[in-house]
Amino acid sequence: MNILWGSLTALIGLYIFVSALIKSEFIVYKMLTARAKLLWGENVHTFLLIAGLLITGFGSLFFFGIF
Repeated sequence: MNILWGSLTALIGLYIFVSALIKSEFIVYKMLTARAKLLWGENVHTFLLIAGLLITGFGSLFFFGIF
């Protein structure tokens, strides 16, 4: 079960990271940025870039059974 949830979490984190890197116009990313912009203002893409990396890292830990 760790392999399933770990890979799913890592893929979601990777999606957020790549979308923040290219500042995507996809509707899911636009909803994430609209919500995060309330707190982070113009630094929203940087925040989501770092959050995507952290989520990918935690997903990798779940995948390998470390966490």
